[in-house]
Amino acid sequence: MDRIIHPGGKISGVVEVPGDKSITHRALIFGSLCEGDVLIENLSTADDCAATIDCLKALGVQMASSGKNLIIKGKGLTGLREPEGILDARNSGTTIRLLAGLAAGQPFYTILTGDDSLKSRPMKRVIDPLKQMGAVILARKGDSLAPITISGRKLNSINLTLPVASAQVKTAILIASLYSSGTSTIVELIPTRDHSERMLRYLGAELTVSGNTISLRSSSLKAKPIFVPGDISSAMFFIVAGLLLPESQLEIRNIGLNRTRMGAIDVLVEMGANIEILERGIRNEEPFGDINVRSTQLKGITIGREQIPSLIDEIPILALAATQAEGKTVISGAEELRVKESDRLHGVASQLNKMGADVSEVPDGLQINGNAALRGTTVESFGDHRLEMTMAIAGLIASGQTIIKDANAAKVSFPEFYEILKQTGCAVDET
Repeated sequence: MDRIIHPGGKISGVVEVPGDKSITHRALIFGSLCEGDVLIENLSTADDCAATIDCLKALGVQMASSGKNLIIKGKGLTGLREPEGILDARNSGTTIRLLAGLAAGQPFYTILTGDDSLKSRPMKRVIDPLKQMGAVILARKGDSLAPITISGRKLNSINLTLPVASAQVKTAILIASLYSSGTSTIVELIPTRDHSERMLRYLGAELTVSGNTISLRSSSLKAKPIFVPGDISSAMFFIVAGLLLPESQLEIRNIGLNRTRMGAIDVLVEMGANIEILERGIRNEEPFGDINVRSTQLKGITIGREQIPSLIDEIPILALAATQAEGKTVISGAEELRVKESDRLHGVASQLNKMGADVSEVPDGLQINGNAALRGTTVESFGDHRLEMTMAIAGLIASGQTIIKDANAAKVSFPEFYEILKQTGCAVDET
């Protein structure tokens, strides 16, 4: 299906975006390992999270859904069963990497795979430390690509300094450490999102954090309700639209405000954005609240490597914002984007340039000259949900209509994206 995006005059109203995808993955997996029933409120509707649900069901976990909520019949640490078939993570890197950590500690055999895109993404970063803990793992291309076969067993603890800033790898090792002897220690050279640490601690795990060092001792998890706040990464598309479209004013409610995910907001504020944040509370150690946005003239800035982990998913939409800023924006230290669902650095640069932007690629980032007058044209998403949604917002601020070819990827993280876009006054057609 192609999508036709018509130029928008302004964006306004009050919206809520679906539950956070990262937190939902963790709630599903940790909830399955609890002793007893776990209620998850405001579950993400993303296809990625549906993949995690299907894989957990194949491991014997029972679930019952009601609207946006889900009840998991927790199996405890030792209650999972060997799957009868291959576990398919589809397009979800979080699913395959976190389940690799889970499978490593099970007394049975597991095969993990995904779609063609996922089978091209790097897995050695998670396989190597799991093998150090004692798991027997084989994978394609020298144990670097899926499919992955895992023969789990009782694991040893590990003292690991993460070679890459990856919350997925960190979480996989934390899950495996629940099945290890002794205490595992993980050191992050650059901090990443800490949803796993917060949730494990909330559920009773013996986990401590001191600076950039995380320690976890094998421990059972207690069944408690888990609330999933709105996804800040999904909200960013509407935040940027509200900033760039003249006379816009938008309120986004019940958004997760975890500091390790607020990097993109911090960058926009540094660029001069008119953004107001109202914290409303904390549930299961996750702060949440509302965000108010008004249209603003932005200015170019420099975004460095130390900032990247807190805004890694938002770089495509930040690149769009930079095309409309006064001056030049430089993004560096973002080479990880070349091994996401697509090469996002190339994808966002090439497609924005088609529309009249001035974006240059460098090996680890982008250089963006601002004040670009974007023109509607036909663009590609490369099957990447974040690129597709970025190009949709670009279409709103361009002159003339924009056609996004094969625009079917948004459902991976945000199935309601186009529906909510229409609710805010934007015109979108399908062909």
